[in-house]
Parts: sequence; C-alpha cells; structure tokens
Amino acid sequence: MKNFLKKLGPGLITGASDDDPSGITTYSQAGAQFGFGMLWTALITFPMMAAIQEMCARIGAVTSKGLTGTLKSHYPKWILYLMLLSSFPAIILNIGADIAGMGAVSNMIIPSVPSYVFTVGFTGLIIISMIFFSYQQIARILKYACLVLLVYLIVPFLTKTDWSQVLKAVFIPHISFSKDYITTLVAILGTTISPYLFFWQATMEAEDHKNLVVDKRVLTDITEDVTGGMFASNLVMMFIILTCGNVLFNNGKHQIDTVQQAANALRPIAGEFSYLLFAIGVIGTGVLAIPVLCGSLSYMVAETFGWEEGLDKKFYQAKPFYGIIILSMLIALATNYIGVSPVKSLFYTAVLYGLTAPVMVLVILHISNNKTVMGEYVNKPWSNILGWITFISMTAAAGCLIYFQIV
Repeated sequence: MKNFLKKLGPGLITGASDDDPSGITTYSQAGAQFGFGMLWTALITFPMMAAIQEMCARIGAVTSKGLTGTLKSHYPKWILYLMLLSSFPAIILNIGADIAGMGAVSNMIIPSVPSYVFTVGFTGLIIISMIFFSYQQIARILKYACLVLLVYLIVPFLTKTDWSQVLKAVFIPHISFSKDYITTLVAILGTTISPYLFFWQATMEAEDHKNLVVDKRVLTDITEDVTGGMFASNLVMMFIILTCGNVLFNNGKHQIDTVQQAANALRPIAGEFSYLLFAIGVIGTGVLAIPVLCGSLSYMVAETFGWEEGLDKKFYQAKPFYGIIILSMLIALATNYIGVSPVKSLFYTAVLYGLTAPVMVLVILHISNNKTVMGEYVNKPWSNILGWITFISMTAAAGCLIYFQIV
C-alpha cells in the first residue's frame, strides 16, 4: 500500500480534478432528476476514462511532450488549431462556472461576505499560487487536496439508504430515450471524459519523466497511478449521484439549478453536517480543478506557439505561459459579471465536452498507435478495444442529443 501511494501523482490529480464543481452539478442533477437511474454510468465510464487517460499519460512519458507538442511535430497544423479552438471556450466557461460555484457555497457558509468577494479572492489565490509555486510543490499540494473528495463518500452513510436498490441500479443499466435523459447522459460522459484532462495528463507525465528513461516498469507505474486516480474519480461520481438520488429525488426535489441549491437542499433532509460537507467539497474540488483547467490551457497555447513553458519555471522565464494563466483566470472571472448563468455554464460546458471529446479520442487513438511517435510503446489490443468503445459510445450519445435537438 505504501509503495502504491508513492506512485500516485498526475493520475490521481487528474482523476480528482475531474470531480470539479461542473462535475458535481452534473452528477447532482442526474441524481435529483433520475434517482438511482444513472448510477450505472459510473461503472461503464471507469474503464473508458482509465484507458484514454492511460494513453495520454503514455504519450506524454514516451515523447516528453504534451498532446499539443506531439500534434505540432507529427500532424497537420489544422488538427492542432481545431483542438485549440474547440477547447478554449469550454475551458474558460468551466473555470468561470467553477469560480462562481465556489463563491456561492462560501457565501452560504459565511452569509455576511458577498459571493463576489469570494470569487475574486479565489481567483487571486489560485493565480498567485501558480506563479510562485513550482510544479513539484503544486503537485504535492494538489495530491493532498484530493482528500477533500472523501467527504462525498460519507454523506450517504449519514442518511437512510437502500443499498440493495443501489447495487441493482449500478449493475443493471436503465436507459430512457428521452431528450432530458440523453442530455444528462452526454453531460456525464463529457464531464468524466473531458478533453482538457487529456492535455493535462500528457503534459504532467512529460514534466514528471523529462529526464528519466522510460521503460516497461515506468509505464506500469503510470498505469497504476492513472487507474487509481480514475477509480477514485468514478467512486466519488457514483456517491454524488447516489446522495442526490437518495436525498433529493426521493423527497420530490427533481431540479438542481445551482451548486448552492444542491447543498441547501441537503440541509433540511440530510442534516447540517451533510450540507456543510457537501459545501466544503465544492470549494475543495474547485481549488483542485481550476489549476488543472487553466494550466492545461496555458500548456496548449505555449506548445502551439513554441513559447517557454512549465510550472517549474519562474515567472520571468516564461512570461507568456504565465500570462495565459492570468488572462484565462480573469476572463473566466469576468463571465460571472456579464449575466452568464453559472449553473447553465457548468452543465452545458459538460455537454460541450461530450460533443467535442469523440474527435479528440479519435486523435489520441491514432497517436498512441503511431509507431513513428510511440516506437515500441504503441497500444495493446485491450487499450484499442476500450478506446473504440469510448469513441463509439460518446459519438452515439452525441448523435442522439443532436437528433433530439432537431426533432
């Protein structure tokens, strides 16, 4: 166990940051609207996201470059620019909505302080931390920040839960071909298998293994790290759906419009302690996810234009790189003051990820099977099988969503 915990790094951080306020909103809405009906998605998304993130990690470790750098070196420029253009607005909206969610629940805990004060404070804190801390320090902090996710595993045990119904819902999928159900399904797929996490995973593994010889032992450690991180992420996802299905759906609360609303709804039903745990979890996951979001965006832009990059560099050594971090945070903060609904941004950001992710999955499958790029470390058969299942599943769900929007 001690050796396993030592191996946990970028994979754990990536998995934990996947359960950001955007994910919490999506999972809360799934539970409130459909009860236990979407618990099965936690089971099927685990192998899919583990397979894709492992490919990204392997690409980063083998090439010592992020996905953007690999695309720039080996593929047509239009593919690189398409990935950048499709990712930029979704990531900015995601950051802005996460900041808004953190501000809203902080205001619930301390009502005397307006939520906008918290949003500005969180923005400043994250920018300063990313400028003044090295990658190793940030990774260490984020690794321990992952512990906040454990709060979601506690709440269901504080309420009356029919565990036989839970197990039935997990292992026997219930699918409804309605517009609301398919929209939520695409949002769940998009927020668990998110394109920005692909870029972050590859870049962090490249940072971690920059001066190391990559061999089968190193890749085995990476696989264990990624699998552990994705398992933790999906376990938290399952427990959030479970909590909201058990507490909100069963008590007639079927619509969650804000993260604040999700936490508040728990208060009279599940008790003050459950409500506080949920609220603290939103803040913790936001602090964990936002550096990953703006960091992945900055790496993408810096690699595209050949700028000096890296969280291990001082500000004066990589001014454009840190400039993108600052700019993305400020633009994201501004979205909270121009009438953009935080919750709609959170939910529809997940939907947008769900629509764009299949293209990125296809690109990752091509890179990880390209012997010119990967040498002897191309995909094994199981990786390809899971990768294609992911692509087909996400494409089918996105296709159904588009169909329901047209009809």
